[in-house]
Amino acid sequence: MQTRKSPVAHSITLPVMEQFLTIQGEGAFTGSAAYFIRLGGCDVGCVWCDVKESWDPDSHPKVPVKELVDNARSSGAEIVVITGGEPAMHDLNHLTSELQNAGLRTHIETSGTYMLSGVWHWICFSPKKFKRALDPFYPEADELKIVIYNKHDFQWAETHAHKVRKDCQLFLQPEWSKQEKILPLIIDYVKTNPRWRISLQTHKFINVP
Repeated sequence: MQTRKSPVAHSITLPVMEQFLTIQGEGAFTGSAAYFIRLGGCDVGCVWCDVKESWDPDSHPKVPVKELVDNARSSGAEIVVITGGEPAMHDLNHLTSELQNAGLRTHIETSGTYMLSGVWHWICFSPKKFKRALDPFYPEADELKIVIYNKHDFQWAETHAHKVRKDCQLFLQPEWSKQEKILPLIIDYVKTNPRWRISLQTHKFINVP
């Protein structure tokens, strides 16, 4: 079991916007049952963000790690996805250690703008133009997911793909509000650049959180 560790001090509670059992809708684990823990707090400022209410960490209740782990374990899912907001703003050592002690897989979705704490089975790295990602994320990423908002984003995506490991899985995902226009461009791009794959927000198509 592959894990990654960081010596950051443990937290006891975390600001939680929501937690729920669902189907992973994006990236490498699309279609898999997963328990999502969405943490409050983000300063990246993506203009298309569909959870802007997550940005202020102080507007969300602080939930004990034990409660989060108990909820995840009782959900029956094997995968726990820590997302946000920007979850790497928080110390995730205690949460991820306890989740793994409970026999659960720990996945994170992050823009890579903060140093990462915690122990992880899977790191989904999704850098954004609005705030620069930190260089240490590139060799750690298991999955690189680039949101395509306009045609210039393809070249920007390649600049990141050149920095990750050769076995890192590469995904291009259309920004939801522009999907009708952008998806055909992604399809054509992947046909001629087959290292990339297409990620769709399938949870929105099947109407799950």
